[in-house]
Amino acid sequence: MVLGMASHSSISRRSFCACSAGLAWTAAAPLVTGAPQRRRIPIGLELYSVRDELAKDLNGTVTAVAKMGYEVVEFFSPYFNWTPAYAKEVRKLMDDLGIRCNSTHNGLNAFTGDGIQKAIELNQALGAKFIVNASAGNPAGLDGWKKVGDTLTAACEKFRAAGLRGGYHNHQTEFRPLDGKRPIEVIAANTPKDFMLQLDVGTCVEVGSDPVAWIKANPGRINCLHCKDWAPGEGYKVLFAEGKSPWKEILAAAESVGGVEYYLIEQEGSRFPPLETAQRCLDTWKKMRA
Repeated sequence: MVLGMASHSSISRRSFCACSAGLAWTAAAPLVTGAPQRRRIPIGLELYSVRDELAKDLNGTVTAVAKMGYEVVEFFSPYFNWTPAYAKEVRKLMDDLGIRCNSTHNGLNAFTGDGIQKAIELNQALGAKFIVNASAGNPAGLDGWKKVGDTLTAACEKFRAAGLRGGYHNHQTEFRPLDGKRPIEVIAANTPKDFMLQLDVGTCVEVGSDPVAWIKANPGRINCLHCKDWAPGEGYKVLFAEGKSPWKEILAAAESVGGVEYYLIEQEGSRFPPLETAQRCLDTWKKMRA
């Protein structure tokens, strides 16, 4: 990650002063221009956004996404059926394109039994850093969610030994109060501090939770955000930044407190074809970040 350095220029000015004692030159304070630049944080695409295209032609789809200007991709559950050899082929493709896979989405099978070692092998081959649980199923009550946290924590010990980290991706359920507490709070409390809480913004906003408050409540753990928007009546079909999410405040909190390392655009569909949707979202992102 590159830390941008602010460029400062100063212009020495002289002011010509007239007074009763005569004429004199006095030096004014230097005028400083320029402002500190933001950290350069990569923008990527959750490939679920182009899932049909990916299923038909993985190489062509990843190539198209890279050529748009995306810097990162996130593979989702079908990747778990790959062999390590095929994962290495995909890694070579990404290396050739100059694009990375920082994380993958997985079921709980990647966090239990033999699935742990398989997840490690595949993610190491892809060059990923985070193995993310994308769904916990339907845990029974808060105790059930605590058991999910325990399962994730146990797997993380093995991930950590292999140079990897675990993570959890929320949907609506995790932000809906259950017996007076939100399940996402139980997940956060029952996983290690180096466990990523990948924030899906749209689902958080839909159920009326405050994404900015959640980021601030979990400093250093919001290492990635799914930049998916939501609007009443249209749901997740709106493009990035067309919905109700307060993106300026969200991104500011993610970068000042959350510990974000990369962002991912995610679309569940829109009024445009999937690849055009991905391009339009990226164009909007670039304008927002200019």
